Amino acid sequence: MTTAGAADLDTTVVLDVNGTRQRVRLCAARSGSPPVLIVQAGPGFPLLNEVIKFQQRLELERDFTVAYWDQRGCGRAPVGDAQLVSLDTQIADLLTVVRWVATTTRQRVVLLAISLGATVALQAAARNSTDIDALVLVSLDADIAASDAAVFRLLQAVGSGDGRRKMARLVSKLGPPPYETPAPFQLRMRLLTDLGGIERGKDFADLLWSSLWSLVRTYGWLGAVTALRNTNTIQRRILPQLPTVNLFRDWPRPSVPVHFIFGDRDPLVPRFQVEQISSLAGESDSVLTVPGAGHMVHFDEPAVVRSVVTRARLPHEEMRSGRESGRVGRR
Repeated sequence: MTTAGAADLDTTVVLDVNGTRQRVRLCAARSGSPPVLIVQAGPGFPLLNEVIKFQQRLELERDFTVAYWDQRGCGRAPVGDAQLVSLDTQIADLLTVVRWVATTTRQRVVLLAISLGATVALQAAARNSTDIDALVLVSLDADIAASDAAVFRLLQAVGSGDGRRKMARLVSKLGPPPYETPAPFQLRMRLLTDLGGIERGKDFADLLWSSLWSLVRTYGWLGAVTALRNTNTIQRRILPQLPTVNLFRDWPRPSVPVHFIFGDRDPLVPRFQVEQISSLAGESDSVLTVPGAGHMVHFDEPAVVRSVVTRARLPHEEMRSGRESGRVGRR
């Protein structure tokens, strides 16, 4: 773990990003180390409250300057910023923050992006990869409508099993997708978490209380209330847009290597989508499925994700020579 005492760099900067105030915390054990920008899952989830968890699990600061970024409207941001969030603003904001990190560190940036953050990162890099060295995408959401339908079928099947009466009631309450308001979106997250599909060994109560405590520890009591309000505001803005997200219609092709990581216990990314992604991956890309991991692969198997981030900094031919054993369904 990188502690404040061991860090050569630990500072939080407030940036003006396309007319909004956004915070980035930079952490490193030594100055001059190459930059990694974390692009958080979403929609609406802050990241600064998870810095300690990232540091304890992945220990990226040993070798990298890690930029933890609270996206537009997240965390303690003004409610007006949360009301201005869209998928398009997330892409534009990411490119602005990437440029700032690259300028500050004087190096190209590796993006470690998770779930919906991976969706945004892939599209942003396809638009402009000038300041990007590589992408490491965890649990990419590629076709959200198809994924939602597959998840609902899974929940129905599980709920029909013996001793699953409560699950069946909740699935009936949930109903079929799309989930365009926070209440059903969060109910589905609760069901999937309790099934072990989000983070291994954690049920919904575990993740809820640890998240609430981290919000209070990072933002204070009033700030935690603001962060929760902002999450709901952003979800009301973003959720109606998600069923239209289908990257397979026009697959983004950045000019930099892309390394996809999936968990084989992740219900949100069906196996058939991993195979589709593998068939579309370029020659400098890699696709890795991690046994026993759920949606949060970076927390379930942090050493695996750390190793991919580390190798992503290698010359691209070296990365390609070491990746084949992890590839899934590649044609």
